[in-house]
Amino acid sequence: MSAGMTCQDAIALLLEYLETTLDDATVAQLEAHLTDCAPCRAYLATYRRAVGAAATAERVEMPPEMRERLASFIAQRLRGRSGQA
Repeated sequence: MSAGMTCQDAIALLLEYLETTLDDATVAQLEAHLTDCAPCRAYLATYRRAVGAAATAERVEMPPEMRERLASFIAQRLRGRSGQA
């Protein structure tokens, strides 16, 4: 394992790593850690698959009846709050 970065540190950086928003020094540290750490490489591969699956998932529309019930519920809550001081 590379000195200076723990597995917990590496895992915390994965989203930023995949979004390419990390600075060069942090990328170098993370990639050095990944070179030496098979469990973190496996975690990164799983993370990549999960992000990809989430990105391709279909959006499901809320049924109209549920949308109306939710709007009514929120409106009732808001009316209840407007009477509070």
